[in-house]
Amino acid sequence: MRLLHALPLLLLTTTLLPQAGGQVGAAPGRLIVIGFMGGNVRAGNLVHREALVARDLQQRFPLDLHTAVFANHDGQNALETVLQLLDAGGNGQPSAQEKSAARIVIYGHSWGASEAVTLARRLNQLRIPVLLTIQVDSVEKSNEDDGSIPPNVREAVNFYQTRGLVHGRSSIAAMDPAHTTILGNFESSYRDHPISCADFPWFARVFMRPHIEIENDPSVWTKIEALIRTEMP
Repeated sequence: MRLLHALPLLLLTTTLLPQAGGQVGAAPGRLIVIGFMGGNVRAGNLVHREALVARDLQQRFPLDLHTAVFANHDGQNALETVLQLLDAGGNGQPSAQEKSAARIVIYGHSWGASEAVTLARRLNQLRIPVLLTIQVDSVEKSNEDDGSIPPNVREAVNFYQTRGLVHGRSSIAAMDPAHTTILGNFESSYRDHPISCADFPWFARVFMRPHIEIENDPSVWTKIEALIRTEMP
């Protein structure tokens, strides 16, 4: 609950790094930040805030974290990347000690937010803790559950809006409240203060504008960056 009331006041910075395939483990204690893109957007598309946040954080804090961003259909590659980063030996099979010492944040927008929870759930099966999951206008993918946060996640937060053809889940809940704190479900509205989405495709601006407004809202991402930075060593 530490940032629940301070969220609107905190400033921060973002970052994205190339995907970490084949890279040997991150330095001990280094924060691993995994992001997922929404829709059919490719990883690294810097029109989208998911990618910009990761790039900016990596550039500003190269010794404190490792960021990687993935398309939301690329969850297996994301999982393998996390395992490689945790494993000092470089064979993708971290020890029990390396697993328990993991420091991981996962975030995403739309289908990417659903994939973020799915990755957390897969890490739970491997007994790997997650410090924080962040969902932005989360849209549940087929055969996934984006509303129930698994017990390996220490804290989770949900940002959403309710207008338009596509809009996010308004509430998330902990599967085990004794292990997971829900920092909040925070609603945004753009009826009276629209957000520029000039670089997005015309069909997105016409048919799902509020959904991409929250994705492009600097006030939302300032809070997200602040949350991520509080987890840095």
